[in-house]
Amino acid sequence: MTGQVRTVDGRVAGRRGQATRQKLLDCLSEMLSSSPYRDVKVIDVARRAGTSPATFYQYFPDVEGAVLEIAEHMAADGVGLGELLEGRSWAGKAGWQTAQELVDGFLDFWRRNDAILRVVDLGAAEGDKRFHKLRMKILNSVNNPLADSIAQLQSKGRVDKDVSPAAVAGSLVAMLASVASHQKGFGVKQAELKPNLALLVHLGVTGRKPTK
Repeated sequence: MTGQVRTVDGRVAGRRGQATRQKLLDCLSEMLSSSPYRDVKVIDVARRAGTSPATFYQYFPDVEGAVLEIAEHMAADGVGLGELLEGRSWAGKAGWQTAQELVDGFLDFWRRNDAILRVVDLGAAEGDKRFHKLRMKILNSVNNPLADSIAQLQSKGRVDKDVSPAAVAGSLVAMLASVASHQKGFGVKQAELKPNLALLVHLGVTGRKPTK
């Protein structure tokens, strides 16, 4: 944790206070992985962290405020997904590797952050602009460089001129997000899911079957 951490009333938290605050966030994250978001109560989070509801309210206005804190950190990490596309080639065998690594990274990120992402999706679906903004921050970290990749291929005549890079990239990212959030429910083994998903990504970006 970097920078000054403040309590709800604006005081700067000391080292012990920061540790307590982080423990509350960690306990809330654990609870979200096994309990519906709406069922998580302040008293339960505080009890699990070995402290009191009064202490919880020193650092967060409510459970939703703490969830947003976790989601913001997760979204900041999610921006790193864009690095999977930086300077990458979509030509030949390198293009197939790019597609595979994008799928691997995307699914892994969703798997590691499954609990908080479910809450973010719920909040966004209910029209909460704060959660919608965080969701789009994560998705755009992949959507924008993917659209740029398609536009570059298009400029070289390797992708049909009638293709909309933004529309194709947005569709591919929406597909990745949907599959990633339901990857446990398809009844398909990861060893089969990943290469087939990578195939769809490669076809979407290049319009061609990959060179393996």
